[in-house]
Amino acid sequence: MFGFRYVKFDPGFYVFRYKKGKLISQGEGLSFNYYSPNTSIVVVPTNSIDVPFMVSETTVDFQEITVQGQVTYRISDPSKTTKMLNYSVNNYNYSYVSDDSQKLGERIVNLALVAIKDAVKNLNLKEAIVSSGTVAQRIRKSLLENEMIKSLGVEILDVSIAAIRPNPETAKALEAETREQILKESDEAIFQRRNYAIERERVIRESELNTELAVEKKNQEIQEKRMESQRLLMQKQLEMQEEQLAFQIHQEEKNKTLVELQSQNKKIEAEAKIYELKAAMKIYEEMNPEILKALANANLDAGRLMAMAFQGIADKADKIGNLNISPDLLQSMMKHHEE
Repeated sequence: MFGFRYVKFDPGFYVFRYKKGKLISQGEGLSFNYYSPNTSIVVVPTNSIDVPFMVSETTVDFQEITVQGQVTYRISDPSKTTKMLNYSVNNYNYSYVSDDSQKLGERIVNLALVAIKDAVKNLNLKEAIVSSGTVAQRIRKSLLENEMIKSLGVEILDVSIAAIRPNPETAKALEAETREQILKESDEAIFQRRNYAIERERVIRESELNTELAVEKKNQEIQEKRMESQRLLMQKQLEMQEEQLAFQIHQEEKNKTLVELQSQNKKIEAEAKIYELKAAMKIYEEMNPEILKALANANLDAGRLMAMAFQGIADKADKIGNLNISPDLLQSMMKHHEE
């Protein structure tokens, strides 16, 4: 009423109040009464602002790419900003009287686009596609060092790259190339696995062969030791047989010596008996035959003597006419016969 008003600004807005062209108060989130005909109000937002961008650039290998991202900033020095841009508001509805508040974001985006061009100019297509983080760091560094940013009183909080994409035709070609590379790597992996399996099979087979050879060698060693044992046993048996044969030969030699001695002794005994018989025969030759008969019949029993008597009678039967035998003599002869 009559031009007198009251206004209150929220935190996040830095306010300059001018009266008749002179600054009388400033600060964040101010509230005051003022007379609108001689008062000017400048409001600068100090909260963070995100400004998106999307730009097409060309890589070092002449491939077109699209870079999409955003810059996050805030006005850290409103005094510098108001010197460069008009942030005055209408005293009735408090809307900006100019579009300078929008131009600040555009200026920052334009500076960011220049930094993007510089960041990707030395990258080829494949490097650029995978260098989002590196490109973002280069853009942020470039903006932080830019003198225009400093004179505007702006603080760059962050620069992020959402995507770096090639054009659709190039993307399809890259997909095909990548697909072929993946298939090639898959084939190579399969080949490597097969080679590995073959190599493992070879190693296992060699191990089995080595094991078989070791077992065969061990069996051969066992067989050789067994044959050596048999040879030693046979040699020992042969030695025992030779010793036994030598013992038998020695025994036979002793037996031979004994037999020879026995033969010699028997010969000597026989010669002694022969000598004895010869001596006895010589004595008997010199004796009277009748005496010898008497000596021979001396030890004979009566029956034998009678038999010899009858033999003598029989020898001279041609000279004997009659022979008379008494009953007693005949009975005596029969008795001796029964006995």
